[in-house]
Amino acid sequence: MNRSSELTELEERYGAHNYHPLPVVLTHGEGAWVTDTEGRRYLDWLSAYSAVNFGHRHPRLVEAARAQLDRLTLASRAFHTDQLGPFCAELAALCGMDAVLPMNTGAEAVETAIKAARKWGYTRKGVPADRARIVVFDGNFHGRTTTIVGFSGDETARADFGPFAPGFDRVPYGDVDALAAAVGPDTVAVLIEPVQGEAGVVVPPAGYLAAVRAVCDEHGVLMIADEIQSGLARTGHTFACEREQVRPDLYLLGKALGGGIVPVSAVVCDRKVMDVFAPGTHGSTFGGNPLAAAVGREVVAMLATGEWQQRARDLGKHLAKALAGLNESKVEAVRVCGLWAGVDLAPGGPTAREVCERMARDGVLCKETHHTTVRIAPPLVIEPAEIDHGIEVLARAIDAA
Repeated sequence: MNRSSELTELEERYGAHNYHPLPVVLTHGEGAWVTDTEGRRYLDWLSAYSAVNFGHRHPRLVEAARAQLDRLTLASRAFHTDQLGPFCAELAALCGMDAVLPMNTGAEAVETAIKAARKWGYTRKGVPADRARIVVFDGNFHGRTTTIVGFSGDETARADFGPFAPGFDRVPYGDVDALAAAVGPDTVAVLIEPVQGEAGVVVPPAGYLAAVRAVCDEHGVLMIADEIQSGLARTGHTFACEREQVRPDLYLLGKALGGGIVPVSAVVCDRKVMDVFAPGTHGSTFGGNPLAAAVGREVVAMLATGEWQQRARDLGKHLAKALAGLNESKVEAVRVCGLWAGVDLAPGGPTAREVCERMARDGVLCKETHHTTVRIAPPLVIEPAEIDHGIEVLARAIDAA
């Protein structure tokens, strides 16, 4: 039995197929490409999803990890390490803030922010006990814990997982009046994706983020920007909030922060918010471990030059031009934000899943969302010719119906 057959048998026996992966079993990756068990190479357009904005095995990130592996990988939370302090300081500086709480996954960062906002509301704003509320948005995706899926509008994510935690008010994304109406005396925060990734790279109307900031300021509530997908150069800026010169009260970061090497996430804010946590009130077994901090430091150093942000802007223009050539009768809409795009398929044609499976058979890995949208997220190391190749494969997959 070959390796591919063994993996298929294990998936069928133990249920890995329930995750509905693309029909590819990957073993290696380098740059913008990955390789399967049969030695076939694929162009990887899943980089916002799989957190390798800088490509697979980027030499600077691999070297940072290798050097730390020779020293110390894990340490008890009772001790600081020589990587944790510098990582926090350098990430805080990148964000223009002064406090960092490292975690491991995006969902952990969101849960941490929810706890911080509630505690801030009770201890700083004076909201009565157990009455804190957080405003969220239709189409949101912030993770898969029970609290988070409880305020999701995606029934696939919610079904059969209740009862859910109270304290959340969901409003339409992009509607300033609806947001303002939802904010009340017990509101402690507004949790927003500056660009909605899982919804299909949905970009809010011009001026909307600034309006959200103004509503938060007017009512004395925290603005929490979930930049786990949109942050760290993906949109052509370090953070998508910078597209409107908006500074939130909390940044939530993850995915690309680990450089495709290790899981790393973080909540970044000012001490007026972070200091609501006293010793023992919150923590993480692996958050801020030396290996993660070492890789995270190198990611921050790479972003500090502005090179990758500019590259995302330049390549995004190339991507937008290439997408303009798709069959208009089979494509309903295209949205591009930096090196990130959502392609909405017209009714009556193939589903986004079918298109992505056809692309995989033709050597390009892409991600569907909500049955109708193909989401494109190439690594920032991709070359223009590779973008053109991927668009040719996408066009064939769409036209094959």
